[in-house]
Amino acid sequence: MCRLALKTANRPFSPYEVLTAMEAMQEGYDGSGLGLLLRGMEFEDFKYNPKFPILSGIAHTEKGWHQMTSFMEDRGYELKYDHRFSMHPELIEANDRYRYFVRAYRMPERFRGIAKEKQEAELLKTRLALRKIGEENNDLSVFSFWPDVAMIKEVGWPLQIGDALCLHDGQIKSRVCMAQGRQNTNYGINLYACHPFFIQGISTMTNGENTAFVPIKEWLLGKNITGYMGYQSDSEVFAHILHYTLKKLKLPLAAYKHIITPLSTSELNSHPQGDFLKGLRDACKRLVIDGPNAVIGTLPDETCLLVMDQKKLRPATVGGKKGMWAIASEICGVDAMIPDRDPSLDFQPMREHTVIVPPDRKELLIWSQHDQLPLPLAA
Repeated sequence: MCRLALKTANRPFSPYEVLTAMEAMQEGYDGSGLGLLLRGMEFEDFKYNPKFPILSGIAHTEKGWHQMTSFMEDRGYELKYDHRFSMHPELIEANDRYRYFVRAYRMPERFRGIAKEKQEAELLKTRLALRKIGEENNDLSVFSFWPDVAMIKEVGWPLQIGDALCLHDGQIKSRVCMAQGRQNTNYGINLYACHPFFIQGISTMTNGENTAFVPIKEWLLGKNITGYMGYQSDSEVFAHILHYTLKKLKLPLAAYKHIITPLSTSELNSHPQGDFLKGLRDACKRLVIDGPNAVIGTLPDETCLLVMDQKKLRPATVGGKKGMWAIASEICGVDAMIPDRDPSLDFQPMREHTVIVPPDRKELLIWSQHDQLPLPLAA
């Protein structure tokens, strides 16, 4: 098992707040990996323009650092901001950490003003190219390259990593923060295996074990879609299925749950969109998961979501108040992030639910698979 924590708020906050929630749930992970995703960025020493894509990762050697900086310059990216973490390197377990980086760039001139889809394709292509360069000599890890998003991944205990990078000093904040403490079960320790996983602005993290991993991975790889690769963790497919649902099938978010945990035929027979959903189930049958899993995700517009699988053996709770919400594997995690909420309003989803915190953060939205999808569908 792992432990998950997410906080989303209208006012940017320190990621250290979410690390305190991880500390409250510390019996659920073993220090083999921590992942953080920050969305809706604010820097103390730079007025960030959300249009600038942010490159985040680790240069393990000086050579890897120079390869990365040269590649970005040659590709035409103009560096606008280079965040420097205050460091306590003695708290980092690994000894091959030359430089942690969070760097904002201006897009190359040739990509300004073009269609959004082409810009997004360029950002993905650039991230994958840097990852390939880094994997050749294990001297560079790149976790994200996207506007208004930064990712931090490291081996160790959450608060220890937070202290090592001085994440409590207020120099870096965000409106959304996702954190996962990894329990290393069936894979080696690898930074790319740390959740959250990220592709084109879409991110997920999971508590559980995806026992249907191999057929799902093979189906996704068979689509030959750029970015569907890696899979150092069996949970990375959840991010790619969400990406496939929204970006390739162009379906509403509520359809994600119908793809990974479809209703039974008897349930679909009485569903107002039963014929469509049966067809969707048949077309995507290789994407059906076999948990236990709890999946938490975020989208580019800062929408946050929580879904469970049919077994519902990996708990998760959402609670909060207007303008501020938290999701965590345990109630004590929600308590740590939003102690002054009304706990009687906390919600634990059942197998058919998709829990949504919309970008305005006014209230929770709870969708049921038994309801109609929120957008009209072609016959």
